[in-house]
Amino acid sequence: MPFDRAAYPTEQLLTIYQELLKPRLIEEKMLILLRQGKISKWFSGIGQEAIAVGSTLALNPDEYILPLHRNLGVFTARRVPLGRLFAQWEGKEGGFTKGRDRSFHFGSREHHIVGMISHLGPQLAVADGIALADILDEKKRVTLVYSGDGGASEGDFHEALNVAAVWQLPVIFLIENNGYGLSTPSNEQFRCKSFIDKGPAYGIEAVQIDGNNVLEVYSTMQRLAEDLRQNPRPVLVEALTFRMRGHEEASGTKYVPQELFTEWAAKDPVATYEQWLISEGLLSETARHQFQEKIKAEIEQGLREADTLPAPTPDPIRELADMYAPFEGSEQTPTPDVPATVKRYVDAIRDGLRQSLERYPELVLMGQDIAEYGGVFKATEGLVEEFGKGRVRNTPLCESAILGAGLGLSVRGKKSMVEMQFADFVTCGFNQIVNNLAKSHYRWGQNADVVVRLPTGAGTAAGPFHSQSNEAWFTHTPGLKVVFPSNPHDAKGLLCAALEDPNPVMYFEHKLLYRSVSGLVPDAYYTTPIGQAALVREGNELSIVTYGMGVHWALQMAEELNVSCDILDLRTLLPWDQEAVRRTAEKNGRVLVLHEDTLTGGLGAELAAWIGENCFEHLDAPVHRVASLDTAVPFAPTLEKDFLPLQRLRDAVEKLRNY
Repeated sequence: MPFDRAAYPTEQLLTIYQELLKPRLIEEKMLILLRQGKISKWFSGIGQEAIAVGSTLALNPDEYILPLHRNLGVFTARRVPLGRLFAQWEGKEGGFTKGRDRSFHFGSREHHIVGMISHLGPQLAVADGIALADILDEKKRVTLVYSGDGGASEGDFHEALNVAAVWQLPVIFLIENNGYGLSTPSNEQFRCKSFIDKGPAYGIEAVQIDGNNVLEVYSTMQRLAEDLRQNPRPVLVEALTFRMRGHEEASGTKYVPQELFTEWAAKDPVATYEQWLISEGLLSETARHQFQEKIKAEIEQGLREADTLPAPTPDPIRELADMYAPFEGSEQTPTPDVPATVKRYVDAIRDGLRQSLERYPELVLMGQDIAEYGGVFKATEGLVEEFGKGRVRNTPLCESAILGAGLGLSVRGKKSMVEMQFADFVTCGFNQIVNNLAKSHYRWGQNADVVVRLPTGAGTAAGPFHSQSNEAWFTHTPGLKVVFPSNPHDAKGLLCAALEDPNPVMYFEHKLLYRSVSGLVPDAYYTTPIGQAALVREGNELSIVTYGMGVHWALQMAEELNVSCDILDLRTLLPWDQEAVRRTAEKNGRVLVLHEDTLTGGLGAELAAWIGENCFEHLDAPVHRVASLDTAVPFAPTLEKDFLPLQRLRDAVEKLRNY
């Protein structure tokens, strides 16, 4: 293997050798511990070390790297303490995830590393967000993100590259092409000859390197990084390599032809570089032995440190608390002398966005058509003229990439709002929300300061793909907060509170309310506390617990039937206000839970179960649920009217009051 010394001094070449040797020796030790049962799983990077080591050494320490499970060299080259690294793999309390996640599924802000999730592709978009933050802050930095050849088959790969190309983000997308996605060979993964063929399709530069030649990796990545800092843009780098062990140790290697092992063994990145150093007179046998013994001693010391650490002690209170970044939200209420204006629901949302953009210079809005066009519902109309396209950004049609970019912005300390054109379209970014945004703080302490706005609901004859009420998908996901305002005052207050909160918030807004409901809204900035319900009507016959459009249906029905009832507007669906529900249930003894979402598995099921378990002795009747039919949302107005629960609400109220 030809190594080009260029102008590298001997000391630097030997430093690179030690950095290359360290992950190899750690891996050899881990394979022993795996057989001893001290670690539970191992994804070997033997044969691929030159990529992680060379690329990491080429970057500045404050530039983020987003590695995968075969990139141990990233962590060692970034000087992550071995004791803590081993504690992570052993599931110890002192690991980066406190025993909550395994192997390299963690990050370290101290070392500017963002670890993977098992879904692989989503972290490519997180790199976009980190790079976007650097561009907005005018920092001359690059971001490096890894993908395997198998993971590059995912849609997240396309979305992330496309966004980076459109926005000219300084991201190096490094594809480790080892010929296999687990056991599936490349010819069953993609039809193009190589990954550099994909670069021109995105309008970006593509470079192919020998991933087993550490000097070629280092020099190429160093050159690209220096260039991208001055001329921001994405680059696709394909590193040709081979893994000498299974996808993970339990999977074996029987599916790989033996001749490939013979061919690539001759290209071993550690052995070939070591032999070259010796042949050039740069490394003596004595020095080689000393380096090995020094690293082995570091490994043993790290293992002793990890062994002294305890296993995690189960503590449900701590576990629940750590799902969210600490935040003591306080209601900011304007004084009585602050003027208020009658505003429509959509205008209140726009007001909240504008004042939050003024309050938080780090806030970025992203979504399809939200800039000059103002969004399909005009909720962001006029904001781009006031705050510029850097902070009010049109995006390609790529929900997953933009949600991932929101997490990347959070990594750099920014806030983001992501608008889904319709709540239905959030399915295209579902994985980013429930597996990346929601779990990030619990796993390794990185909050996701992202608000996702979702225009939702039926009543506009828009059919099955523009009318769903899908809030229950997210109330089942720990780590998220979910709000659903029913009126203009709460629409602004809850949005401001959501943007203030450092945790991911799903903000549902009913499309039918945008221009049909108006109310008095303070002109000044204020917040409505997340987690607090509001009693919008009082009565003594029964209680209706509801939210969103259900509040208006309940008010209409109460007037029509002359029912004396409490109407409790939850406003926040996760975490919902248990004490407010308890008070109204115990007061009236008859409770009806109403929502627009379909009946089965809706939030009403959770509420009814909780009331039954906690308020049973105060109930005078079974808890009733009223919801939409268990069908998709139909298009024809007659069918849609029957789908929605208004008529069934009347019947249920009469039944409950006469029980």
